[in-house]
Amino acid sequence: MQWTLAVAALISLTACSTAIEDYQGEQPVLKLEEFFKGDLVAHGVVQDYAGKVIQRFTVEMQGSWEGNQGVLDEQFTYADGRTQERIWKLTKTGPNTYEGRASDVEGVAVGTTAGNALNWEYVLQVEVDGEMMALSLDDWMYLVDENNMINRTQMYKYGLPVGEITLYIGKR
Repeated sequence: MQWTLAVAALISLTACSTAIEDYQGEQPVLKLEEFFKGDLVAHGVVQDYAGKVIQRFTVEMQGSWEGNQGVLDEQFTYADGRTQERIWKLTKTGPNTYEGRASDVEGVAVGTTAGNALNWEYVLQVEVDGEMMALSLDDWMYLVDENNMINRTQMYKYGLPVGEITLYIGKR
């Protein structure tokens, strides 16, 4: 009985999920090639499935664009002193669509903007207890103003929620 209720609750939550079109008309309009250009800094936390903060981090970012091609160089520093690098190769594929590739991303990240929001979907290879694990990410970015963005990401394994990332990104 509990399993049936849990499945029903999960299905009802999925059915109520937000669509990128819900942000059409919101201001300011997000254009990745404008926001992710130059020096940025981000501060964030990773929470486990129960909401407990399990990591804190800072990211120094450098973005550049030439035409419809962009590079976002991310240098992570975690609270425990570990460091990590992720370099995104970004492509604007249409007026409101983007693709992204990075060494720890399986295949291609696909993103769509509407108004002040972006929704990325991709699979990220993450180290968990010394082993690599593929997690599906549902990544939402919201432009607050021309210099500040909030990023919320849900992480899934086998379709079940396993954690969340919350990140503030600001231009320098």
